[in-house]
Amino acid sequence: MTSSLNPVFNHAAAALAASAILLSGNASAQDNVVKVGLTEYTTHSRTNGVTGIGVPAGADATTGNATTIILVYERMVTPNIGVELVLGIPPRVRADAAGTVAFLGSDILSAKNLGPTLLFNYHFGQSGDTLRPYLGAGINYTRFIGVTSRLAPDVQMSSSTGWAAQAGLDYALSKEWSVFASVAALRVKSNVVAAGTTVLQTSIDFRPIVYTFGTAYRF
Repeated sequence: MTSSLNPVFNHAAAALAASAILLSGNASAQDNVVKVGLTEYTTHSRTNGVTGIGVPAGADATTGNATTIILVYERMVTPNIGVELVLGIPPRVRADAAGTVAFLGSDILSAKNLGPTLLFNYHFGQSGDTLRPYLGAGINYTRFIGVTSRLAPDVQMSSSTGWAAQAGLDYALSKEWSVFASVAALRVKSNVVAAGTTVLQTSIDFRPIVYTFGTAYRF
């Protein structure tokens, strides 16, 4: 497993950060927003099948959903445009055997996904509006940590860099406090190699949809 961020992510993050600095001089009052939310990370995964010596044709795996807590920081570089960094407690995603090896049961693979996401958001309406919908697009980097399998002692999952998009709604409770809800789609793919008595390989396209609800503080 790689231990450093993908160069594509590094370059994109640097470009977005530079843009935020250049635009920050135009920001209005209360241009920092911190959010805490509860997230449901739902996977709609597909694989190219599980292959390896002695593995029957049609072997496959499916991944489950996970719940976690996220922390978001957004810098409003103009009254309508914000640059957002999304972090969180890495959720643990588990995989179950499927297809011709379904008899192997559940939890054949387990991993936490550490997935910082950087987004450009456009907030509709004006500062002070009670309801403000927003749309965002950017980049996600996912690194899989704590990877284990009861089928093999050595399991590696490659990291992933891909696009991210979201839609959300802020509802102001006061000048500083609000609640929000959002839905995001991410592109997350990983190559899996498990080495034991034989070598098992597959590629998982997670295709997660992420639902979040939480509270926000503006200052």
